[in-house]
Amino acid sequence: MVKLIDNKLVYGKLPKRPEDSNKGTFGKVLNVAGSKSFIGAAFLSSISALKIGAGYVSLACPSEIVPIIAPMAPELTYIHLKTDKNGLISAENSIENLYSYNVLSMGCGISVSDDIKKFVCYLLNNINKTQKVVIDADGINVLSNHKGEISLKNTVITPHPRELSRLLNVSVEEILENREKYARITSQTYECITVLKGHHSIVTNGEKIFINQSGSSALAKAGTGDVLTGIIAGLLAQKLAPLDAAIIGTYLHGLAGDIAAADLTKYSVLATDIIDYLPFALKMVLSEE
Repeated sequence: MVKLIDNKLVYGKLPKRPEDSNKGTFGKVLNVAGSKSFIGAAFLSSISALKIGAGYVSLACPSEIVPIIAPMAPELTYIHLKTDKNGLISAENSIENLYSYNVLSMGCGISVSDDIKKFVCYLLNNINKTQKVVIDADGINVLSNHKGEISLKNTVITPHPRELSRLLNVSVEEILENREKYARITSQTYECITVLKGHHSIVTNGEKIFINQSGSSALAKAGTGDVLTGIIAGLLAQKLAPLDAAIIGTYLHGLAGDIAAADLTKYSVLATDIIDYLPFALKMVLSEE
């Protein structure tokens, strides 16, 4: 069964915002992201989770990049991670109070190393069954080496075709020829929600397939995938089911890009503009509810 993701589909599905609330009401996100070469990924994926409505976001990143990000994002809290000689996250790290977070988001800009693979496995093997997870970028690359070893229940993964190619050991060309088929195979194989990014991104739980109708070439810029990861994580924190968070997050991400492109042209939209225009996308959807 194939459905289109549009205003009609997301109608009435945004998280509710009761007035009698506090930051805990809207969930806590732990975002493991960044390296000295990809500082922006850590910022974008964290601040977008707050912008979509999460109550609290803690960024776990290499200690040396915290002083760079903190002045740009004082709304975040920070967990300083130890690094190896290359400035990448070390396997020596652990996260205190891991269970206190509703959502674990990881992968944006972390790069790949043996230590990172061990740390990702540590995180996935130590969360509890109620915690939801979003995995992007290099976090997905780690999964390709641990098929069947890690439970991905309550998990949303957000690969682009090349990342999916590594995960399934299928050529990029084959995936592009039948995106629906391979997105479905991914969800069935890993028992997760898959968001296969691209023009008309595909969202599936392995049974139902949804094709996004928002977005354009304006999103074809570095960093926009990090923003999508944060948006989905923030929606999960507000107690949306993984499939709903993936559908609504993908649609709002593209809609924000469309609204930004109307003002800035498709040439000039940056990842930070997606975050800035996200409130206008929310207003557009809310006005129809």
